Amino acid sequence: MSLLKTALREHHFVCVMEFVPKASAERFAAMQAIMDRVQLCGWPMTVAIGDRVGSPLDMSPLDALASFDRPVPALPHFSGKDRERHHLLAQLQRMAAAGLDQLLLLTGDRLPGHEPGQRPVRYLESVAALQIARQACPHWLLGAALNPFKYHEEEGGAQYFKAEKKLAAGADFLTLQLGFDAAKHQEAMHWMRRQAAPKPMLACLMSLTHGRAAMLDHVAGVTVTPSMREMLEAETAHSKAFAQARSVDRLALQIIGTKLMGYAGVHLSGIHDLKQLLALEARLAYWQTHVHTLEQWAPAWQASWQMPGLPAVTFHPPQANWRQGESRVDASFKEKARYHLMHGMHGLLFSRRNSLSKAFGWAVRQPLWTTRLGAQVLHTLERSVKRPLVGCDTCGRCRLEDTLYTCPETCPKGLANGPCGGTALNRCEFGDRECIHSIKYRTAKAVGQTAVLRERLIPCIEEQTRHRSSWPQWFAPPSPRRVSPQPAPRTQPES
Repeated sequence: MSLLKTALREHHFVCVMEFVPKASAERFAAMQAIMDRVQLCGWPMTVAIGDRVGSPLDMSPLDALASFDRPVPALPHFSGKDRERHHLLAQLQRMAAAGLDQLLLLTGDRLPGHEPGQRPVRYLESVAALQIARQACPHWLLGAALNPFKYHEEEGGAQYFKAEKKLAAGADFLTLQLGFDAAKHQEAMHWMRRQAAPKPMLACLMSLTHGRAAMLDHVAGVTVTPSMREMLEAETAHSKAFAQARSVDRLALQIIGTKLMGYAGVHLSGIHDLKQLLALEARLAYWQTHVHTLEQWAPAWQASWQMPGLPAVTFHPPQANWRQGESRVDASFKEKARYHLMHGMHGLLFSRRNSLSKAFGWAVRQPLWTTRLGAQVLHTLERSVKRPLVGCDTCGRCRLEDTLYTCPETCPKGLANGPCGGTALNRCEFGDRECIHSIKYRTAKAVGQTAVLRERLIPCIEEQTRHRSSWPQWFAPPSPRRVSPQPAPRTQPES
């Protein structure tokens, strides 16, 4: 059994060290030195190997794992950006052949160079990827991400709805995205404990300096507020060494805090060499002897974010401070009217029960439409009708009934099951629109259909079905359930 699986099963706090693979012998040697320590303050360590963090040309997690001088326990990532089902199945087969049986499945941040309106980039989203991986590898340890650091109800509520889908799709644990708001860490833990079958969670943490805060401006979904920046700048103005020491101290405190909250471990980002690890270990040892409860921890955490002459730091943006459980938003009249209109039209034409729907189904199932010219005509007809109404891109398997008649193709990443983690105050990661999943959340809440967003797992669109009419398929008899190929049998011992 893998180190991570054992730690989670036996409730041992675990440290997952993030490693972004680059073709650099120095980077690999530095991480090898870290992993040779085996433990951090007695907590077992494993390494998480990022996938396509910078570009599609980055070294793959499996190639990176093979590049270490000595074997290391590893949690490979799979990023769905610009990927299809067959890419995931190929990685599963390679992993099984290498004796690996754990994987963190992510939709992935915006692919560099992907601009809306240009060539569409397909993202194999995490819910669908979890379904594929769980079917192919029933006994593997599978993880997914959750970003609770959201401060408008729509984006925050939609994040938790999608997280419920991830659990239903087969996630064994969730890793939070990077954040510094302790109240949101507690919020996520309270949410998980309310689930029917709670799973372990890891907190993604990083020591934060003024320079790193500037770098995080370019990382979607990470919140660093103006008051945080002001305090970090004051630390740097005092001295670089002072700022660095304070950032390490805060990271140690944050690790202690999340452990006391009940997190199963931490996913540590930004530790690149053994010197940084040892500095962190020293501060962890100090705080472990001084802090034993959350009541003791809270004032120490607050003090770590204070500087003389500056106001108290707030971790929420000035514009919003939504907390899970608060319910205030409502859909606009236009949003509700659109839903009811589309729902009525769908019932008339696609219910498969009334006379009009049966007649329409009979018409689009005629042999004429199976010819090359007929299929092209029907595709053009569907696209011309639906594109002005919903932004349809004729994916070949219409999912409007499962998305409250908001077409997933109008999301730049094509996500159907819910939002990615990159939104900010309801704005899409691409910055040119409101997130469609925030609109879906408002609509679902207004019309009493939130269960649709929590419970319906929407599979990925297969390559061969795209850019053809979905109407014949909609009315086709149910087909036998597809079985994904199994990975190759294990040939090496588990790491």
